Amino acid sequence: MKFLNAVLIVLIGHFSYGQKCVIVDKDSELPIPNVQVINENQSKSATSDRNGILDLSNFGEMELITFRHVSYVEMELIKKHIKRDFTTVYLQFKSELLKEVYLSGAKQDVERKRIAEEVAVFSIKDIQNAVPQTSADMLAKIPGVKVQKTQFGGGSPILRGMEANRILLVVDGVRMNNAIYRKGHLQNSITVSPSMLEKTEVIFGPSSVIYGSDALGGVIHYYTRKPKVSERNNVNLELLARYSTVNEEKTANAAVELQFEKIASFTSISHSNFGDLRMGELRPHGFENWGLQLEVSDNTDTYYNADPVLNSDPSVQRNIGYQQTDFLQKLLFPFKDGHELMFNLQYSTSSRINRFDKLTERRDGKLRFAEWYYGPQDRLLFSTQYNIKSNKKWMDKGLFTAAYQQIKESRIERKFGTFDRSSQIEKVQVFSLNGDFTKNVNEDRNRNFGYGFEVAYNDVNSTSKGETLDVVGNSIIGVKDNYAVQTRYPDGGSSYLSSAVYASYRQDLGKKSTLNTGLRITNTMLTAKWIDTTYVKLDETEIESMNTSVTITAGYTFRPNPNWQLNGVVSSGFRSPNIDDIGKVREKNGDVTVPNVDLKPEYAYNFEAGFIKYFDEKKTYIGLATYYTLLDNYIVRGPFELNGNSQIIYDGEMANVVANVNKGNAFLFGGTMTFRSQLTNTWNARASLTYTRGSAYDTDEPLSSVPPLFGMLELDYVRNRIESGINVVFNGRKKAGDYNISEGIDNIEQTPYVDAEQAYYGSPSWYTLNYFMRIKTSKFLDVLINVDNIMDHHYKEFASAISAPGRNFSLTLIGSF
Repeated sequence: MKFLNAVLIVLIGHFSYGQKCVIVDKDSELPIPNVQVINENQSKSATSDRNGILDLSNFGEMELITFRHVSYVEMELIKKHIKRDFTTVYLQFKSELLKEVYLSGAKQDVERKRIAEEVAVFSIKDIQNAVPQTSADMLAKIPGVKVQKTQFGGGSPILRGMEANRILLVVDGVRMNNAIYRKGHLQNSITVSPSMLEKTEVIFGPSSVIYGSDALGGVIHYYTRKPKVSERNNVNLELLARYSTVNEEKTANAAVELQFEKIASFTSISHSNFGDLRMGELRPHGFENWGLQLEVSDNTDTYYNADPVLNSDPSVQRNIGYQQTDFLQKLLFPFKDGHELMFNLQYSTSSRINRFDKLTERRDGKLRFAEWYYGPQDRLLFSTQYNIKSNKKWMDKGLFTAAYQQIKESRIERKFGTFDRSSQIEKVQVFSLNGDFTKNVNEDRNRNFGYGFEVAYNDVNSTSKGETLDVVGNSIIGVKDNYAVQTRYPDGGSSYLSSAVYASYRQDLGKKSTLNTGLRITNTMLTAKWIDTTYVKLDETEIESMNTSVTITAGYTFRPNPNWQLNGVVSSGFRSPNIDDIGKVREKNGDVTVPNVDLKPEYAYNFEAGFIKYFDEKKTYIGLATYYTLLDNYIVRGPFELNGNSQIIYDGEMANVVANVNKGNAFLFGGTMTFRSQLTNTWNARASLTYTRGSAYDTDEPLSSVPPLFGMLELDYVRNRIESGINVVFNGRKKAGDYNISEGIDNIEQTPYVDAEQAYYGSPSWYTLNYFMRIKTSKFLDVLINVDNIMDHHYKEFASAISAPGRNFSLTLIGSF
């Protein structure tokens, strides 16, 4: 039947030249009769016949036409796109809205019913409706993901109580994690503009079998937009413009897609300008002065002031605005045998980004830093992907990915009352090659075998400089002297090489169950050399470290009937120490982190169970994923001795010596409950709730990066050209006793201080009420109106230094031509 339908579709497309199309079910590919099509003013209409064939000759080329059927999701298209792009229109059955396909968990398309792990997808429509200012803001909209912010120009995602270098970031199949991804909070997630994304997939829990080191808490995979070829020449233009009141955000994005028969191109450039951020005015937590910025530094590159100045409006967080520009270029070359060659160029750069927690840090009651900022954060990626389709005995599909990345970042600081400004500059080059292959062993039993390899080499160059400013009055006229500054990483250079092979197997054991297993062997080698030991004297100035890790996974899904799916997963993961773990030197809050050359890999052993229950012909579902993760040999920042001393003089001040060290065992457990429902043809609802808890077995101390209870509730209305909704985002309290104090990552000093109790309160609970509306005003223009934090509540995200945005009005225009 499917073969006959395919022949019918080809014949129609060949002889009708786009004046006719066939309407088919997206999943079964069977024709759909009685589909009504109308134009914008409802003056023209047509209906598909019993074979799903629809005559479009009565409609103009530029007319916006709507496809309607009582059992299918309504869809709008411009007729010229049907003529130029395809002769088949696919409609989605309403009761199958919850049927999803994922790629990240297996590096191949796999239906949700065959995946045991907890996964989430944020589509391009989800991204546009959320109108995120950065990709970090987008991640915060995904159930089960919490985002911490040290400064406004950043965002550190937390999955299952783990973040930073325990979370793996991937873009278009290329690892973003590099040898200097640090423990604590990491801001690199914003270097991919949300305007350039096709979708984002999140796989929760250890995923080292497929992705290797760092994927302890999970994987966040960004997929940028991909060009498509067409038999007829086609040019598509998309423009986006947004303005937000809370920080005077101005974002513009322009994208051009060129579609030809033998080549396709997608080009996108995005620029954002963010000003200072206003916090919420209403304080239901009862702490009237918490988070207010009473004093600020007005120092610049050319202006010197030895003292801070008063903030004219303490509810406005000063010196945090920045700019960011992102560029994407993709070229696709298809071949007759089904192979594809893709070239992918990405570049992201920013202005300097002030670190808010440092600019508000006090020592002896006074602001400590006149300047503390990250220099421009530059990320360059060039990759080539060769996609193979073959019928060989050992492979059906294959994908080779060769990539080069260059990352530049710097840290510049100067304290009040001094002319000395220090800079640390990092440059990382990453060369990688991946091969991922799949073979369908038995179509009847749906047996899929996957295997692959990965090689990645990181070259790290770390430099520093100290400059004594030449100041006349309040003017900085130049530099009058130079002095030595400790580099953040080994100044003699360092490298990190990772190589791995993996294999995975997925099989339907029957119509009701699926088994998936996997195995990975990874070897890492690190080298580092220190030359200048002025500040920190080491026993060894040249080191080499090698580690080999074996990880496994086994998942099982059981579907006793079409409305139930039960999932179970046993998996292991690992993180091999990188340059930042072993070789970093830095000061924070009176503690100096020094290198520890004896650091070993940390491991995670994960046990996961959950279910998905469907109702009302799969228009509604409830999902629950629970887990218990055992960390072995886990890495924490703790007290350390350097040359027999627990304290040293660093940057003119006495400081405690700390280092990353291996501990014994720790645990994390929790779960996420999700709910989605198509209540009626126009009303939809969704909700999520996430709970996490973690503690060390050997010390009984709570683990860092464990957020409090959080979740959301949302009700949406969709009819014709209007989509609107209201949601509540909420966060529970985290008591001071649940904070990890020793590492300092949780930033308990950023929570309210209770004078009467002489103690920190911890993180207060909070909620926000938010509204959005999307209106398709014409066939060319969509208007999005968002009002966030309607109640104008003041709050801080867990472990964040900066107060969250207050009431925000946002207007977004999206034009498609």
